[in-house]
Amino acid sequence: MVLLLGYLIVFGSAMGGFMLAGGNPIVLLHISEIVTICGIGTGILVIASPPSVLATLVHQVQVALKGSPVSKDEFIDLLKLLYELFSKARRGGLVAIEEDILDPSNSPILSKYPSFVNDSGKVEFLRNSLRPVIDGRVRPEHLLGLLENELETVHESENQPVHVLQLVGDSLPGVGIVAAVMGIINTMGSVADGPEKVGLKVAAALTGTFLGVFLAYGFVNPLAARLKSNNMLHASYYIMIMKACVSFVNGMAPIMAVEVARRCIQPDLQPTADELEEMLKSTGSSK
Repeated sequence: MVLLLGYLIVFGSAMGGFMLAGGNPIVLLHISEIVTICGIGTGILVIASPPSVLATLVHQVQVALKGSPVSKDEFIDLLKLLYELFSKARRGGLVAIEEDILDPSNSPILSKYPSFVNDSGKVEFLRNSLRPVIDGRVRPEHLLGLLENELETVHESENQPVHVLQLVGDSLPGVGIVAAVMGIINTMGSVADGPEKVGLKVAAALTGTFLGVFLAYGFVNPLAARLKSNNMLHASYYIMIMKACVSFVNGMAPIMAVEVARRCIQPDLQPTADELEEMLKSTGSSK
């Protein structure tokens, strides 16, 4: 909703200022220019994006329209989940949580947190964080490097739609010029129709330049910035898992491993240390 509000402010400010200056918004409505610019912009998007990137872009835009990709409650649920999981492993060894990792949907711990267990990406990353150590395939001191490489790949994949959207935004002013030049070419064929006809066609051509710049800097590039910000917030969720798991398998107490994870949350969504302690007491797991 905040994204839509921003778009309304951009559109309302532009049209309001134009009307205050004595302009009529109807004169900016030229279907030919809209079809040309939006069509070429869409074509650039399709050319630059593999199908998987297009699908990810659509999903990220839908998430941006709804708000934040990760809520404060989801961060808190993750902290509780990690604490319960680590407490169980502290009592019975890492092998005690093997079934929880292998079958998350039937885990008495993970199934308590639907925001986590219903997201296959989150579940898979947690499994990749703990299973190699449980199986003995990776030594605890080598886990950080392994997970950092995986996280870098995931982050780059999530940012591919952002790069494509930025390409479209950077291209739109040029596309607007193309539409304007096409309009001027069309105008040259109407010189004999008189000044009034020529004036209308020149105005339509200039609308193409306006529309290209307006869409680029008022809508597309800000949307790309929002998606990038959302991806950074989403990445912090995975960083929490990585830091907590690495800290725990290297000998840190459950409460301290979760504290490491808490400090990875951005300040406006981060519970305080006292709030975290109170929340963890409610889980019923011993330290």
